[in-house]
Amino acid sequence: MDARETNPRAAIARAHRVVVKIGSSSLTGPDGRLSIGHLSALVNVIAERKKQGSEVVLVSSGAIAAGMVPLGLTARPKDLATAQAAASVGQGLLVARYAEEFAWHGIRVGQVLLTAEDTVRRHHYRNAQRAIERLLALGIVPIINENDAVATEEIRFGDNDRLAALVSHIVRADAMVLLTDVDGLYDGPPRRPGAKRIPVVNSFAEISDVEVTTKGSSVGTGGMVSKLESVRIATSTGIPVVLTLASNVSAALRGEDVGTWFSVSGKRMTRRRLWLAFAAKTRGRLIVDDGAARAVQGGLASLLPAGVTSVDGEFEANDPVEVVDLAGNVIARGLVAYGSDEIPALLGHNTSALKERHGDGYDRAIIHRDDLVVSRRPRKTK
Repeated sequence: MDARETNPRAAIARAHRVVVKIGSSSLTGPDGRLSIGHLSALVNVIAERKKQGSEVVLVSSGAIAAGMVPLGLTARPKDLATAQAAASVGQGLLVARYAEEFAWHGIRVGQVLLTAEDTVRRHHYRNAQRAIERLLALGIVPIINENDAVATEEIRFGDNDRLAALVSHIVRADAMVLLTDVDGLYDGPPRRPGAKRIPVVNSFAEISDVEVTTKGSSVGTGGMVSKLESVRIATSTGIPVVLTLASNVSAALRGEDVGTWFSVSGKRMTRRRLWLAFAAKTRGRLIVDDGAARAVQGGLASLLPAGVTSVDGEFEANDPVEVVDLAGNVIARGLVAYGSDEIPALLGHNTSALKERHGDGYDRAIIHRDDLVVSRRPRKTK
């Protein structure tokens, strides 16, 4: 039997393009200071992988943590302005250290700072993709972080785990590695006696009853819930993931049995559909009846005016919106063909009646099926 079939981890050993994400807790010491030893060890592994012919994109937290000591802070700032100041000071220090360490290997780095807005707006999304692709073509290691110095609460990712998954799709990565301070996913809280590491997850149904925590470290923001959401985004759209300790990064990249391997559970999306499913900031909601909900969830039908019962929010034609069933579950996202002020007059009518009443152009779907992305896990609206 082919080794690729018996060992799914072999995929990461042969991956040409890999995204590696490391959290603040894995780059700092107990005192919260940036650990040059930890950073250098990571750089050595990435440099070796790059010399073997692979391309590596590094998503690195640590800017705020790096800025804490110069600003005399003893704990991660809780207010946005101080966090922005710490990020502004720390980001330069962090990238300077990376540049210095990679220089020992004859490798140059390039800094890319992103906000959620860069993945919300399609034009920004494409710019980010082109910039990263060009850096890779020039042999440069892109070092990506959220632009904490300017991000506001309304437009921030909240942590770099989700950012890493979106970046993985932007660059069409073959695999993603999430480095943290826990050796993978366990079948219960890792500190609980008898808790065991789960080596392979083939689907999220296998871990539906696993107890995880939202709490991250004192210098980071993402707990295991955040990491699993990142994994779900990646694996559900064609990218396998390994989650493990930062000290295991070399073994993880070789495909060894460390951490938890998450197998692909869905096909790779186009960039446009990924943007719509995970990155787009929706502008409003369309509430649909049970028949329309079933049709939309079947994945082959457009959303027609007859199936929409009401409209929530203000939006224009071609804005991304959520499609919500009568129970309040978000069942899909899509690009709406009409503005919110036009739709109320269309509700409950079939397209032929609308064309007869309003003329050409009003016989189109409210959301065409090509512009719909069905939610894999319907969730309640907030």
